[in-house]
Parts: sequence; structure tokens; C-alpha cells
Amino acid sequence: MNTIEIRKATGSDLETIQKISIQTFTETFAGVNTTENIADYIKNSLNTEQLTAELNNVNSQFYIAYSNDEVVGYLKINFGDAQTESINENALEVQRIYVLQNFHGKNIGQLLLDEVKKIAKNTDVDSVWLGVWEENHRALRFYTKNGFVVFDKHVFIMGNDEQTDLLMRFEIHE
Repeated sequence: MNTIEIRKATGSDLETIQKISIQTFTETFAGVNTTENIADYIKNSLNTEQLTAELNNVNSQFYIAYSNDEVVGYLKINFGDAQTESINENALEVQRIYVLQNFHGKNIGQLLLDEVKKIAKNTDVDSVWLGVWEENHRALRFYTKNGFVVFDKHVFIMGNDEQTDLLMRFEIHE
């Protein structure tokens, strides 16, 4: 039985985060987007400078999931002004939960989301929110099962394609 360990990332994890970001993003979205739009997103959003800035932002945190020292997924959360939308001052945004395709169905996404809920309770935020592409049915089912409800939507630009992300929220109650 593989044990999954989740560790908070530091600046020295930049290369690891970049590699897994590109791999998981490509695995998840390449089949339903043009090669150009995928390449454009990777070039603009997952480049070294962008990820370094995100890692150095005091209001952002990355957590990496390891299975027997192999990186299998990661999580990025944002507080305060690091959030991609100003939903609520006292909210926490889950910007990314990425798990390698080979590890889907092995509870890693659930463990990462459980980590988010624990962090949310420990930081006294009112709610956790995230955006999910409306066509990502697997993710929508996962978040719904975990108590998230759709409260809004916004447009996500993927290269030259306008896509709709559903915004989902989970209220934190003591």
C-alpha cells in the first residue's frame, strides 16, 4: 500500500512544480483543446518567472503530494489579494489541484482537498472557492461530492478559446 505524503512546497520545488504542472495540465486538457492553445497556456502561465512569482507570493501556498518519494500531484491555494477573483476577503481560493493521470482514482485529489479544508479551518476563513471548467465533468462530480456548490461563473481564456468556468464554494462551519 502506497502512503501519500503531502508537504508544503518551497522555492527549491520550482522545477518539480513546473514539471508536474505541465504534465498534468496537458494530460487533462490536451484532448479537448488545440495544441496551440495548450502550448500558449503553458508558455504564459507555467513559465519559470510566473511560477517563481507565485511561489514567492506570501498569500499563495503550494503543497506537493508524494507517493513513495514520487511526485504525484499538487495543490495551490490563494489568500487575500493573491486570489484570482475578489469573491470575499475572508475566503481561500483553490487555484489548482492537479494529480497525474496514472494516479487518478487513488484518493490523492481527496487527500489534497482534505488538506485544504484543514488549512481553511486553521486560518479562520469563511469559505473555500474554486473555478472548474464546465466541461470537466469528473472534477465537477468530485467537488459536488465534497459539498461544493456552484455560485457563479466566469470566462477563462484558453488561447483563442473562451471557456466557462463554474465557480464553486464550500462554506466552513465550526
